[in-house]
Amino acid sequence: MKNSYRNSRTAILYIMPALLIVVLMVFLPIVLNLYNSLFRWNSFDAGKVFVGFDYYFKLFKDPIFYTALKNNFLYAVISLIFQVGLGIVLAAILEDKLIRRFQPFFRTVFFIPSVISIAVVGLMWQLLYNPEVGLVNGALNAIGLSEWTHSWLGDSKTAIYAVVAVSQWQYTGYMTMLFLIAMQKIPYEYYEAAMIDGASKIRTFFHITLPQIKEMILVGSVITVIGAFKVFDEVYVMTGGGPGRSTEVLGTMLYRAAFRNDEMGYASTIGTVIFVITLTLSLIQMRMGKTGKEV
Repeated sequence: MKNSYRNSRTAILYIMPALLIVVLMVFLPIVLNLYNSLFRWNSFDAGKVFVGFDYYFKLFKDPIFYTALKNNFLYAVISLIFQVGLGIVLAAILEDKLIRRFQPFFRTVFFIPSVISIAVVGLMWQLLYNPEVGLVNGALNAIGLSEWTHSWLGDSKTAIYAVVAVSQWQYTGYMTMLFLIAMQKIPYEYYEAAMIDGASKIRTFFHITLPQIKEMILVGSVITVIGAFKVFDEVYVMTGGGPGRSTEVLGTMLYRAAFRNDEMGYASTIGTVIFVITLTLSLIQMRMGKTGKEV
């Protein structure tokens, strides 16, 4: 009994430093951000004026907020389709016997975009989308589809899709690697049993592969959705929220309020809303996945 008590105390002592860091670096800033959202203040004035929930009412009445929210949801849906959906398919193809010997090459090719700086990626794709000298319009002209050429980032109807496409190019390979690792943990005996029973590769994929990697699918989905609502860099570098604020997302809206308009209380309000949305969606996904196991 004494040994058990001593071991528990030792375990708590080891956990305390990490717990303290999490409290100071994660939970305390969340609470302070919520507190700051109730005041009108700026970075050049030490005084704060209590406004209660006025900034929340202001935010929910702002039409730009709903444009940003729609763009973030669009980001999330498209990212789930490509980064998670396509990532699973690509991982399954790479894990196939016929392709496996080329796997190291394709793993490198798919993973490289995710390690490139977002600022570099944004500037590179700005050039690729350039209506005059860009490779995208140049390729369309070369294959006889000149009527499809477009000012991709200059048109409010296509700009957000052009930016979202860049994120899919950059991060689909990263998600593919996560799913590939999960698939490699599946015991090969399951596939041997399926082959003996005469199951096709498609049936094997749906009845063995997917159920066995459902924990990783959940983790990947949560990461993707949170990333979609935290997105800032790509939009800021490529369009700055334009044209006409048509590509505004919650991240750029927060940046504009904090560092251009110096409305720190309003920016804290936007940050709180982002936190609530991402937390809610993550809890819903975890509930739907009914997960409690290790990945």
